[in-house]
Amino acid sequence: MTSLMKLVNALIILLLSIPMAFASVSSTDEFDRVLIGKNNNEKEIAIEWLVANLSGGKAKPILRAWLEGNLFYYRNKQSESYQQLYIIPTRNAKQAENIWDGELLPVSRTRDFAKVRVNNKLRSIIRMQLASLGLNSPDANVRLQAAEGLLGQTDHEIIARISAQLSVEQDAKVQDRLQLALAISTALDNTALTQQRIAAVDVISEYKQAVVLQTFNQLSPTSLEPELAAAVEKGLGQYHQSQRFYSGVETVFFGLSLGSVLVLAGIGLAITFGVMGVINMAHGELIMIGAYTTYVMQQLLPQQAGVALLLSIPMAFVISGLVGIAIERSVIKHLYGRPLETLLATFGISLILQQAVRSIFSPLNRSVSTPDWMAGAWELNPMLSLTYNRLYIILFCALVFITMVMILKKTPLGLQVRAVSQNRAMARAMGIRSERVDALTFGLGSGVAGVAGVALSQLTNVGPNMGQAYIIDSFMVVVFGGVGNLWGTLVAGLSLGLFNKLLEPWAGAVLAKILILVFIILFIQKRPRGLFPQRGRAAES
Repeated sequence: MTSLMKLVNALIILLLSIPMAFASVSSTDEFDRVLIGKNNNEKEIAIEWLVANLSGGKAKPILRAWLEGNLFYYRNKQSESYQQLYIIPTRNAKQAENIWDGELLPVSRTRDFAKVRVNNKLRSIIRMQLASLGLNSPDANVRLQAAEGLLGQTDHEIIARISAQLSVEQDAKVQDRLQLALAISTALDNTALTQQRIAAVDVISEYKQAVVLQTFNQLSPTSLEPELAAAVEKGLGQYHQSQRFYSGVETVFFGLSLGSVLVLAGIGLAITFGVMGVINMAHGELIMIGAYTTYVMQQLLPQQAGVALLLSIPMAFVISGLVGIAIERSVIKHLYGRPLETLLATFGISLILQQAVRSIFSPLNRSVSTPDWMAGAWELNPMLSLTYNRLYIILFCALVFITMVMILKKTPLGLQVRAVSQNRAMARAMGIRSERVDALTFGLGSGVAGVAGVALSQLTNVGPNMGQAYIIDSFMVVVFGGVGNLWGTLVAGLSLGLFNKLLEPWAGAVLAKILILVFIILFIQKRPRGLFPQRGRAAES
């Protein structure tokens, strides 16, 4: 009996000593000791002590470094820094920074440092504490990120912090996220009144965040009161309906961006093919030259990608235009009226241009940097984000199209081009030098192809074979829209881009292209001159 009492007393003393051990973190030295150890319960206490006793500006770097695996302790026993905590931001860093006084320690041997351990539970606690600390930031954007990080939390302490912050928050967006966090907590709280939970579900249904779907999935209708279950089903239906709508909007956006690429690739060919009747198989290589011009400009201005891209537009137009004029003056002018020979000659020129690029730049693909203002996405809401590079491609396509229309409608060159296009013999009789018009027209179409290459360099790698990927699409756009008609090219390019993106989800990328090709073949059987047939010489021939 005595031995039993001794055992009971020992167990009581042991149990009483555990909380004392947990509560032993009261200084920076003890914090270091706990984090170096293996007791995860003590580490949770250490996190609470750190947040409670240090300001957010000092606690956040420590917690973030621990979360990202950049927190280490020094284990060289011969040094005064033994078992002190340091932040090493990168693997190849030459110095380690002490977490308390910022003293730098040279990293001469990596084995002198050992990483502070962290498990999934501790990671979750650290993330929650980081988000909570962000609520006290003077920066509204930081508070907004912190509020979004707390969405879905049901811990009573966190909910109390959210409620306290909501009572003093001035920023409307942050208030909105805090209200959503409270509504989610109420909806998931089984102890709340049914009417309160229904009201919370109604509030949640108005939002588009992914956490809304997670919340509804946690609320199983089979275990809820009928009124609450009906509210959950209604909210879930609204969420899925919004998903389908914004998914459709995103598909249309991607279709327009693809269509803009097709318009840019085909608009130059529409000019040369429509006015001159030349089947230019080297059109894709003129696009390639424009893309390589962008690459060269970025090599000349390596630290200014945006400036280099803007300068590439006129440079690509000039270089590709000069190459186009050289092709027309040296080869094509001798082959007018002989379409088969023109096709073979321009195909040979395309091979020559490809080999020239391989000899100058090597056969390897080249990567063109995207400027900062084209990176990222424009988030309209959590369900819909529009990437900036594709958005700029659409705007750029519109700008190029308007410019070409203005050139053809408002300039002497445009008047002469339209005259030669409609009736070459009559234009010559009126004193128009058709040979000069042919050369300038071919140069104009080639320059626009080079500008298209600048745009395509932001969507794909630049390589010797990149033009081959767009030559077929260019001809499809021109034939479908109507040879020589810019408005037909615009409508055809955007339509084919939309059709392609609408078919891809259920047919796949390859089958979608095949179906579009079959559609164009059948369409041409009914309307051989395309959507907007050209008048004059092109129509007569």
